[in-house]
Amino acid sequence: MLGIVLEQSRRGASPRVRRRRTLVAATAGLLVIAGGGAVILGGLTGRATSGDTGPTTSAAPTETEPAITPAEPRPSPSASPDPAAAPTFDREAHSIDDPNSIWVVVDKLRPLNPTDYSPGDLVDVPVPFQNKPQLRQEASDAVVALFAAFTAETGLALQSQSAFRSFDAQTRVYNNDLVNLGQAGADLSTARPGTSEHQTGLTIDISAQPGECSLNACFADTPHGQWLAANAWRFGYLLRYPADKIPVTGYEFEPWHFRYIGIDLATEMHNTGVTTLEEFFGLPAAPSYG
Repeated sequence: MLGIVLEQSRRGASPRVRRRRTLVAATAGLLVIAGGGAVILGGLTGRATSGDTGPTTSAAPTETEPAITPAEPRPSPSASPDPAAAPTFDREAHSIDDPNSIWVVVDKLRPLNPTDYSPGDLVDVPVPFQNKPQLRQEASDAVVALFAAFTAETGLALQSQSAFRSFDAQTRVYNNDLVNLGQAGADLSTARPGTSEHQTGLTIDISAQPGECSLNACFADTPHGQWLAANAWRFGYLLRYPADKIPVTGYEFEPWHFRYIGIDLATEMHNTGVTTLEEFFGLPAAPSYG
């Protein structure tokens, strides 16, 4: 009731009403002294219900004081979409058998067909290098963007160690390892001719510039190797031979070896946590040659 009195005072009552309020306030003040909060309520109630025949003031809003619009009710959270209705990744968008496909899977059980395949759209890759690199056009464009982003984000530099290798070039590399490492050692570190990802024109070996830990497992511990492992997928590249997947890929850990698979597939593999093409496409593990 005291709140109503004060509200009316703010709106500008007539002199007679103001006199009544003065009397009410005075009475309320005396009652506070006399008996506390309960007596205040009683005194105010008695005054408000006495035989007063004077004009009363409406509590309704005036034109200069619009009514407060209630807040819109907050909508209840909608139900989560049905997972079954979510679009699924199309794993058949590209061939995994055609050597011209950016999704082609090449391993010890899946040689290129033909084994002396050579891409028809190779270009020189305009990045720093130890050995002049060539890649297919799409893969080249992507790795140029990757190198630029790395330097912009870290202030460091990368370089190419090796990219496309023809069937004949791969034969020379493998035979050299065969002499130096023996059959088992060569097969663990180097693909036999016709089964190398380098022959697809989609793979590049990357190192730091200058070449700290080049083509060595310690590259994984450098800022360069760590950035590549975390960010290559953004540009459509996959770290093809992870340390914990030797029984699947058949090759030792190569933190420098990155295979272009396109941004769509690289993003899907990153989001699902699948790290090998064999596992993603449900293919047999390829720890050794068939």
